[in-house]
Amino acid sequence: MKKIIIYPGSFDPVTYGHLDIIERGLKICEQLIVAVSSNPLKRTLFSIEERVILLKEVTKKMKNVQVEKFDGLLVDFLKRKEARIVIRGLRAVSDFEYEFQMVLANRRLNESMETIFMMPSESYFYLSSSLIKELVALGADISGYAPKFVENELKRKIPYAQS
Repeated sequence: MKKIIIYPGSFDPVTYGHLDIIERGLKICEQLIVAVSSNPLKRTLFSIEERVILLKEVTKKMKNVQVEKFDGLLVDFLKRKEARIVIRGLRAVSDFEYEFQMVLANRRLNESMETIFMMPSESYFYLSSSLIKELVALGADISGYAPKFVENELKRKIPYAQS
């Protein structure tokens, strides 16, 4: 059986911090599936289809990475993919509190599911999708935070970025 790891998230949009977790996750599995979630309670800038396109573009040279969208429960997605392991990035204690709750809830739904937490490289520790959206809206250079393709799409979506 192939060792598959699922990396779920909203990725609105994908950042270098996300890519750091993807690259490091690839070192411990045979296939990494980036699972773009469709959470009706979360308001996103990019549609799920756009987020999938962004991720496919920035991971196209990474061997053994697959990008898919999903809705519903993560445990059901894992079952469909015949996977047991989820990888999650942690930046701060506040991330841990939320992730800890999710691990316990998911474990109740599927006791064979395991979650691995990875800390991003220290150069991306502070980075979030929300931060880069705000920076683009204020006209800042985000070349150190996200790939050029993502930066261009953000500037297209956020009208104040052109000023």
